[in-house]
Amino acid sequence: MSDPRYQIDVSVVTRYLKDQSDPESSRFAFAYTITVQNNGSIKAKLLSRHWLITNGDGEVEEVRGAGVVGQQPTIEPGQSHTYSSGAVISTRVGTMQGSYEMFAEDGKRFEADIAPFRLAVPGALH
Repeated sequence: MSDPRYQIDVSVVTRYLKDQSDPESSRFAFAYTITVQNNGSIKAKLLSRHWLITNGDGEVEEVRGAGVVGQQPTIEPGQSHTYSSGAVISTRVGTMQGSYEMFAEDGKRFEADIAPFRLAVPGALH
């Protein structure tokens, strides 16, 4: 969205979970920590999430749900909300991308895009 009142920026840090993975069974577990930053001028509540999780073979899993990790945080202008979650894919490399449905204090609903980010076993990419 181009309206600066509704500016939500999302940053992601990922980590491979070796102890929860089983490469012989094509199970690769990853943790991700997301910071949702309200850089707009209006308080906004995160209502729901929509994820597209794509493994290295191009298979896509779609996930939708209310809030994030059981919460629907309200984020004041200039503030952020950080949470951690995880994903399991069947290949050593994959991607996630998606969006959050936000509800602004003025009654407007809008989408906050989550740019694609990589899930990768260390050393899987050059």
